[in-house]
Amino acid sequence: MSFLHKKHFKLSFCICIILLILVSLISTTLGSANIPLRETFSVMCSKIPFIKNLVNYSNISQDHILIITEIRLPRIITSALVGIGLSVVGASFQAIFKNPMADPYVLGISSGSALGAAIGFILGLDGSIFGNATITVLAFISSILTTLIVYSIARVKNKIPTTTLLLAGVSMGFLLSSLISIIMVFNRQQLDKIVFWTLGSMSASSYNQILTLLPFLLIGSIIILSFSKDLNIMLTGDDTARSLGIDVETVKKLILGVSSIIVAACVSISGVIGFVGLIIPHVVRMIFGPDHKVLLPFSMIIGAIFMIISDTIARTIAAPSEIPIGAITALFGAPYFIYLLIKTKKKVI
Repeated sequence: MSFLHKKHFKLSFCICIILLILVSLISTTLGSANIPLRETFSVMCSKIPFIKNLVNYSNISQDHILIITEIRLPRIITSALVGIGLSVVGASFQAIFKNPMADPYVLGISSGSALGAAIGFILGLDGSIFGNATITVLAFISSILTTLIVYSIARVKNKIPTTTLLLAGVSMGFLLSSLISIIMVFNRQQLDKIVFWTLGSMSASSYNQILTLLPFLLIGSIIILSFSKDLNIMLTGDDTARSLGIDVETVKKLILGVSSIIVAACVSISGVIGFVGLIIPHVVRMIFGPDHKVLLPFSMIIGAIFMIISDTIARTIAAPSEIPIGAITALFGAPYFIYLLIKTKKKVI
């Protein structure tokens, strides 16, 4: 990180936070029912303890208040949290694996979660008394089990070689994806639900889901951020890191374990949303440099902004219908990643 970035870190971070708030406000106004920004701002201010008595929103219709507080706001918060989780995990995985292609789903977690959700759909559990919560729990359990299996396959005594772990994750991902395909063929009546879930959606967002996701994300992100210095050193190579006093295997296990739980929690709520954890760290690295003390927090904020924008497009561009958010993130992410590859190729040449 350059001196300029160090000097203006706090200013840059504050600007990103302000941008996140502005994007959230604008997103809340957009949808099938367009709500004026003034009304949105008044309603949101009315929920803040110290200033709610200073806000007059008596002239705002109850329908608009309901749309803002019960439909759009939970969705925006969930999108931001998922963006934060996928981005911080993507950045940490790229450091652990020393591979720019590493993303949060590289260990097959997404396929495990999707299999759990698919089983829930074919058993009709989404129509049970607990509704989509049952699908969320099944997806989370399935993704955790997948992670444990991948770790067991890759573990060599007390060590987890990153290459073996990567190969085990990719292999498990393909295996589970094939099982999902077979399930879809034999259960065509549930095909739409499974496909829509595997492409990601925030349509079922609620405050209960936010409260479920928040502890995993908050604790996990704090743990990963606390290892920023270790991740910087590990980029120089495992042998160099060991010579500098880093317990490489312990750091790997801890970050991989925490990251897997974050991804499992995110995917179980939002479905599989690609390219966020792959692209956002690259964008932040190009702007602010590779120092993880800066890379991780900025990836979290910019990831949240990107997810809110993507979800807003997903629910408004074809209103009243909805496009899976994974299709929107791929539409943005894939061309940008191709651009990065071409740029890198030219440097090599």
